[in-house]
Amino acid sequence: MKASYSAGPDIHVLPSALPIPGLGDQAVNAFLVRSGQPFLVDTGMPVDREGFLESLWSLIDPAELRWVVITHDDRDHTGALARVLEAAPRAKVLTNAISLTRISEEFDIPQDRVVTANPGSRVKIGDRELSFHRPPTFDSPGTLAVFDHSDGTLYSSDSFGTVVEEITPDFADLSETEFFQGFDILNRAIAPWTALVDEAKFVRPVRQLAALRPARLLSAHGPTVRGAAVPRLFEAMARIPSLPAWLPGADLDLEAALDAHEAPTG
Repeated sequence: MKASYSAGPDIHVLPSALPIPGLGDQAVNAFLVRSGQPFLVDTGMPVDREGFLESLWSLIDPAELRWVVITHDDRDHTGALARVLEAAPRAKVLTNAISLTRISEEFDIPQDRVVTANPGSRVKIGDRELSFHRPPTFDSPGTLAVFDHSDGTLYSSDSFGTVVEEITPDFADLSETEFFQGFDILNRAIAPWTALVDEAKFVRPVRQLAALRPARLLSAHGPTVRGAAVPRLFEAMARIPSLPAWLPGADLDLEAALDAHEAPTG
């Protein structure tokens, strides 16, 4: 784990990194939002579980946490979920039913602690209203992007991420050339099906998300992007299907990299 930092008023980033051999580092972020009903977006990697929990509980009392939004069921988004629910008895899980089914392969979540959402759903969380969307790129059918209408923050799950030589908290701190090169790689790597899709159909969810006019975009795998820089990511995403399919070289195995950073549950 790396030190937490702020991405906006009441938004704390709990960051880590996953080395991708031959490319650099992929950020792995979860987000804590302090509000009338505090919520957590994703729960980090299994390998970071202890550090993640230490960082999280230094920011909030477990008794205060009310919601855990799981954007999808991949291990780098659910690594500390069971432990968070044990420590935070008032917290409910908010996720897609497909993700819930897959999470249930590992451990049970009591039915009274789950609220499910689909793309198009809206949920009131205290003084905030969240809407749920299908992000343009994804590697799990249960993936949800989350838009917070109260402050204009888009939590985009895996989508809009990048791989860079050295992770920084803010888009403005990176070389734009490096960011967008890594952006083109990662968004094709997690969604190789983009090489097969109808470009006109692909761009629809991109335009729908852009129409929300996010004030900031927070990817699980990228830096904080704010203001005028946000539309540039939508433009870059719209061209992904027009790029040639990207496949790792013989010396680059993303699955091996993920396996190497997975720790036993407990």
